[in-house]
Amino acid sequence: MKISDMMATLLKNSPERGTFPVSELVSYARKNTIDGIAESHGEEKDLYLAFIGGEPEGAIYIDPKGELFGDNAVMLIRGGEQFTLHDVQKEFIDAVVMGCRIFKKSRLETKTSVELPEFGMKSTGIGNLTLIVLQGDVPENGIRVSIRKNGQIVGSDVTTSDGSVGFRIMFGTYDCVLQDRNQMITTRRITFDAAHPRITLGL
Repeated sequence: MKISDMMATLLKNSPERGTFPVSELVSYARKNTIDGIAESHGEEKDLYLAFIGGEPEGAIYIDPKGELFGDNAVMLIRGGEQFTLHDVQKEFIDAVVMGCRIFKKSRLETKTSVELPEFGMKSTGIGNLTLIVLQGDVPENGIRVSIRKNGQIVGSDVTTSDGSVGFRIMFGTYDCVLQDRNQMITTRRITFDAAHPRITLGL
């Protein structure tokens, strides 16, 4: 099931608390110690914020090119969005937050409708990263590749027959954790930007 379908199913019968801009949403959730999920839908994009005990703990951003989670998702909130807040049982929220945890919550508190203009998404630097995993000159199939930023996993997948794996992430520096079939782990640091969309990693 797609993430968007899962969230739609979860929120379909969840009671609504109201609709808020993001700054008011965070204040309201904290004041009322909300356990819930807020959703915002725009042109070809969906945003979800998960709250536990009133604190924003998880974020998901979805558009036709893929998904972003946690702090990376928060970076793409411009501030003008309207979020509908739903009461959701805490055990369901815990499961959602496991894969999209927010570490820098202060970013949500400073969002305003003018902080990031329409062209801001380009300036944040988001793109499609392709990693090629090689053993010598031979592509490695079946290698688990996890991308980490500040200790948070922002993407994880397994290489295909040509040794490649792809992620849609923000530009920046990441730690790549490679795990082979024998559970041996290798860590490589990479810098992803517009000039380096394809990076080769050796085991």
